[in-house]
Amino acid sequence: MKAFHNPANRLVAASAALVLTALAVRRDRVSSTEERAFRAVNNLPDVIFGPLWLLMQCGNAGAPLAAALAALVRRDRRLAARLFVVGTTTWALSKVVKQRVRRPRPAVLLAATRRRGAEPAGLGYLSGHAGVVVALGAAALPRLQARGRAGVLLLAPVVGIARVYVGAHLPLDVVGGAALGLGVEAMVSMLDRARPARRRHAACNPAPHRLADVARPCSGGPAGLPRLR
Repeated sequence: MKAFHNPANRLVAASAALVLTALAVRRDRVSSTEERAFRAVNNLPDVIFGPLWLLMQCGNAGAPLAAALAALVRRDRRLAARLFVVGTTTWALSKVVKQRVRRPRPAVLLAATRRRGAEPAGLGYLSGHAGVVVALGAAALPRLQARGRAGVLLLAPVVGIARVYVGAHLPLDVVGGAALGLGVEAMVSMLDRARPARRRHAACNPAPHRLADVARPCSGGPAGLPRLR
């Protein structure tokens, strides 16, 4: 798990999962393994619909704004901005991927699919709900205490399971969505880390006006290196 602390590693893993699932899905059929996994979840009893539906909303289109507002209440503007960016970007990109892959919803591909709640519109692969909840969870995880982290790590798979349970997605749709969300969060983290480095470089190497300015070091350290604090 420590390897995933590095956003570059998260991006590589997420990209691989996204490509593999996109290549595995078909527009006209479902593999027997994926169908068995789908049936096992989709045929769960109706009594759990209410709680699962409620938790499922943590991955809808409004979740990034709600999460950002929650961070603002805690006066964490940086986290609020990141939550909104990763969540809305993931939701938007999920629509792009859907149009590229064009896999139908489960009810089109599998007979006797149990559909619960509102009829899902659009295409199946990939799950925007799964993507958004993973992106938000990955962005929030470093700022949470142990109990909050446990909740996030539990919520993300529950939202994915809920999307299969209500008949909106097949299992590979959920895996692909989760991969997209993780990849978006990793990319935003990498860009965020690069920004302070660019600022330090600019401070240590301003545009030279004289020849002597070209190799001027940062104050307090060896040439080209900022002072350590």
